[in-house]
Amino acid sequence: MNDTASKTDNEESEIPVTEATAESTDTAAAANVEPTEESATDPKAIEEPDVPSLEGKLQAALADVAAAKDAQLRALADLENFRRRTVREKEELRAFAASRIVEDLMPVMDNLGLAVIAAKADNAELKSLVEGVEMVGNQFKSALNNHGLKEVNPNGVAFDPNLHEALSQQPSDDVEEGHVLQVVRIGYELNGRLLRPASVIVSGGPAAEEKEA
Repeated sequence: MNDTASKTDNEESEIPVTEATAESTDTAAAANVEPTEESATDPKAIEEPDVPSLEGKLQAALADVAAAKDAQLRALADLENFRRRTVREKEELRAFAASRIVEDLMPVMDNLGLAVIAAKADNAELKSLVEGVEMVGNQFKSALNNHGLKEVNPNGVAFDPNLHEALSQQPSDDVEEGHVLQVVRIGYELNGRLLRPASVIVSGGPAAEEKEA
């Protein structure tokens, strides 16, 4: 009896394999199958990157060269225009640099002409002419001083070879030795730059006989 029961239990626990069960098993196995080497290396399955063609690279390079050449030509043209403008401005500055000085000297020339006319008059007085000429001279000096011209008149000061030109040396009881005894010609400076040194006679001090005494 026990043997009959065990056979029955075994028969109930075993599931019979039918055709449907076999087909489902084959389908699942096919789904789990790894791709073959042919499907993995299929070129159609790999997307190629968008690489510019050689012709496109050539066109881009030519465009860059044309742009660089155009920029170079523009720079050269600007440099040439700047050079010409600089030369023109320099010539204009040289030509009209003295215009302000000439404008300030015009009244001096007018007054000097009036002085000449007054000197030619029949009733001209010498004193009045001298005063008029002195006024014109002071006006002339003032006009030049406004433009940086300064007199170098070293009468009585110590001799300075940087500003004075010694013509000779003479003994003097009144002026100390090595000082300017007489100014023969006045010198001039323009904005601190020496244009002409003052020509002077330098004192040698008391005479030799007085020194010995």
